[in-house]
Amino acid sequence: MARYPEPGRVKTRLARVLGAAAAAELYRAFVLDLADRLVGLPYPVTWAIDPPAAPFATLVPGARCRAQGEGDLGARMARSFAVEFAAGPGPVAIIGADAPHLPADALTETAVALGREADVVLGPAEDGGYYLIGLARPTPALFTGIPWSTSAVLAATVASAEAAGLRTHLLPRSFDVDEPGDIARLAALLAGGDMDLPRTAALLPGLRSVGS
Repeated sequence: MARYPEPGRVKTRLARVLGAAAAAELYRAFVLDLADRLVGLPYPVTWAIDPPAAPFATLVPGARCRAQGEGDLGARMARSFAVEFAAGPGPVAIIGADAPHLPADALTETAVALGREADVVLGPAEDGGYYLIGLARPTPALFTGIPWSTSAVLAATVASAEAAGLRTHLLPRSFDVDEPGDIARLAALLAGGDMDLPRTAALLPGLRSVGS
């Protein structure tokens, strides 16, 4: 799930420190680097985009794009799962462009877990949300009654899954790049050489002091 990188519409918390243009440029780098990483993995990819009329397809030529549609985050994710399951058998996972550093191993672990012992896979984010959710089958109940954009998102989702009798598998904890401090963390991660995000890496030296 991704937004078109228009200043003022993406990374609004970072924009308060970096400025809207710089925050949008960084988010654009996230999208492009993530697109390159996903192309190299053995999974079909759909970009669920917002706003619907934005020229997002120009960023990812040849990729499949569709609009997220109306409603809150839960409604848009439930719709995204429904569309993908209708197009073919699962499992299906949703990630966001806020974490271009998502390890490929996390997707492999998700696919294996959903193919064996889990109905739901969640990637816990340090802010109390999640950076990935995977489902073995459509489960719209997981997206209703959730306090979106709060630190209780993950806990509420796990509770909902347990109440529905669903088997849940948790991935290693990670972080989204939402706050100024996350910039330094991302820079340190890339400096370790574990993955290549060339466009993001080119922008970070000018931003690292913000997150220090």
